[in-house]
Amino acid sequence: MKKQVFSCALFLLCLIFLGTATLGVEAGTCKPSGNLRGKKPPPGQCNQDNDSDCCVEGKLYTTYKCSPPVSSHTKATLTLNCFEENCDGGAPSECDSLYHSDNEPIVALSTGWYNKGSRCSNYINIQGNGRTVKAKVVDECDSTMGCDADHDYQPPCPYNIVDASKTVWKALGVPESDWGQMVIYWSDA
Repeated sequence: MKKQVFSCALFLLCLIFLGTATLGVEAGTCKPSGNLRGKKPPPGQCNQDNDSDCCVEGKLYTTYKCSPPVSSHTKATLTLNCFEENCDGGAPSECDSLYHSDNEPIVALSTGWYNKGSRCSNYINIQGNGRTVKAKVVDECDSTMGCDADHDYQPPCPYNIVDASKTVWKALGVPESDWGQMVIYWSDA
């Protein structure tokens, strides 16, 4: 009888361990939260500076409320953004409702990493092209919304974006002809 109780207890512990491990793997992923149907931008309303895309009428765009977990070496895609007025960034920065100079090392983070503004005015370290640069978080690269005036009629951001000013790209030593998208790693500073 004792062997049977021990076997049952061991079996239950294994089930609990497997269930916990599965939940941990599941929690580490970022799954789409929905879709957004594209709207045609009014004439002259989508700024395509920095190779920005404009929404396409009727196209479904995937939205995300999450981003991958942040670690000391979080993989991301670095993109180029202008944070100045009348640029492709659209509205003022989410953190402080201001526009910022592209001469500052600043970034916008995908919605999950932006985390309801919890990283506003904090710095992150960005590693890429064999260099590291420190940049200030001033904005959200919205992964949940897009294709409207507030988002310059651009699609929602992917879930893994660090959207950076020209100064960040320069500090990483990337030739201007290669600016646009690059795999980087980042961490909270």
